[in-house]
Amino acid sequence: MASAEVEAGTAGVDGDDAFQTYYNEVKQIEKRDSVLTPKQQIERLIRPGSSYFNLNPFEVLQLDPEVTEDEIKKRFRQLSILVHPDKNQDDPDRAQKAFEAVDKAYKLLLDPEQKKRAIDVIHAGKEYVEHTMKEKKKQLKKDGKSTVVEEDDPEMFRQAVYKQTMKLFAELEIKRKEREAKDMHERKRQREEEIEAHEKAKRDREWQKNFEETRDGRVDSWRTFQAKGKKKEKNRSFLKPPKVKMEQR
Repeated sequence: MASAEVEAGTAGVDGDDAFQTYYNEVKQIEKRDSVLTPKQQIERLIRPGSSYFNLNPFEVLQLDPEVTEDEIKKRFRQLSILVHPDKNQDDPDRAQKAFEAVDKAYKLLLDPEQKKRAIDVIHAGKEYVEHTMKEKKKQLKKDGKSTVVEEDDPEMFRQAVYKQTMKLFAELEIKRKEREAKDMHERKRQREEEIEAHEKAKRDREWQKNFEETRDGRVDSWRTFQAKGKKKEKNRSFLKPPKVKMEQR
């Protein structure tokens, strides 16, 4: 299910217009969120496509990758209070989903390995955009055109990095789901083989048990059969040919 959501999100992000619209809306919400209102945060965290964008824990908590652990904890306390269902009893279901997103991001960033993984993805997104810019400039220079590209604008550069980073997070999530499905299929196959082996062993034991229990009966039947055969042979009478008398002259 989550994999299908990620794939749907990826398809949507691939459309530049759709992404630009979403990006602008997100930034407008983040700008309004400077006052940290609960409803705005809940909307930001569970809006359509959020399962895709929430893959980046830094985006969920609205933090830079360079933040300290104390800053992460402080931000988590702020957001968790704002979106907690008990504080939003007029919208508990949506608040619960938002709280779960915040809690998940917080736990990921407290795990050194998961935090490093997230930072690596963000750096990879930035490096990809920088490489793409160099290639564009190289081609423009080769064509004798101005080497100015739209990513030279700091805001456009941030948008490009934002977009590429989310794509990388989505690709990793899709691969993770595929591995999970493959592992589940393998475990199911192994379990079926174990059940079949168990059933076969059970059938073999039952056959052996029945064989042992009926062995005496089979032996008695054979002995009875042999005894009857010998008795018939003993009682059998054979006709003797008549003696031929020699004729005297």
